[in-house]
Amino acid sequence: MRPLHIALAALVAAVWGVNFVVIEIGLGHFPPLLFSALRFLAAALPAVFFVGRPKVAWKWIVSVGLVLGVAKFGLLFIGMDRGMPAGLSSLVLQVQAVFTTLFAALALGERPGRTRVLGMGIALAGIGVAAVDEGASGPALAFALVIAAAACWGVSNVLTRKAAPPDSLNFMVWVSIVPVLPLLGLSLLFEGWDRDADALAALDWSGIGIIVYVAWITTVFGFGAWGFLLRHHPASSVAPFTLLVPVFGMSSAALLLGESVSPLRWCAAVLLVGGVALTSSAGARRPSPAMAETVEPQSARV
Repeated sequence: MRPLHIALAALVAAVWGVNFVVIEIGLGHFPPLLFSALRFLAAALPAVFFVGRPKVAWKWIVSVGLVLGVAKFGLLFIGMDRGMPAGLSSLVLQVQAVFTTLFAALALGERPGRTRVLGMGIALAGIGVAAVDEGASGPALAFALVIAAAACWGVSNVLTRKAAPPDSLNFMVWVSIVPVLPLLGLSLLFEGWDRDADALAALDWSGIGIIVYVAWITTVFGFGAWGFLLRHHPASSVAPFTLLVPVFGMSSAALLLGESVSPLRWCAAVLLVGGVALTSSAGARRPSPAMAETVEPQSARV
């Protein structure tokens, strides 16, 4: 990769890592489900008028929109709202690579090789260490919600692989339309009209800036730049940069939010990132040519 493209890949990883800190701050302004709805609304508008018509069937847009937008992000935002630290969330969410491999084996017939199985085991050991560390000081339910969010991300990854969108930015913008109304409905049902109305009435430039970052910087710029890199370089050269996301997430949370990083959490980070690296880099055995669809690997986007 050219030095400029390496710098761009590192910048995208930094943007996605710092996003967890921005989410943490944003949860002080908005209830979690409303916040998630506003994020997708801002990501879809006005971008949907500039990216062209959808390039995959609507069934894939709707299914990924519901699983990724409503389930994954809803659970993540609720988990962080209930006390899951931003830095730890950026790390634990990477277990989505393990869930993706498991669900791909079930749904697509992809059999993980020995190296990938070893990577999954190491990554799960890292999750176990992180759970022990968090269990000693934080709410177990919040930790479980982020794990559930990672599982939903794994399902959406498999759906995206089946859809095989030729343009990741176009796909993400159209997917962003789907969760808006379901998330707003769930917010009204569980968070209440009064709480939502108070949050919107108190909207200031800080809140607007948070929405702009999580929607336009993280989603529109991040996906656009990532798609550009994947069009110019092999996925195997670009995908490893996603392993920097929890590094930026944990370090920015420590610097900007004052989150402490215990020795156990560093141990969990080494195990999880190392396991995800093995899981992501090792090839999967496919049972037949008919099942061998070539698609870009899913990254650690949020």
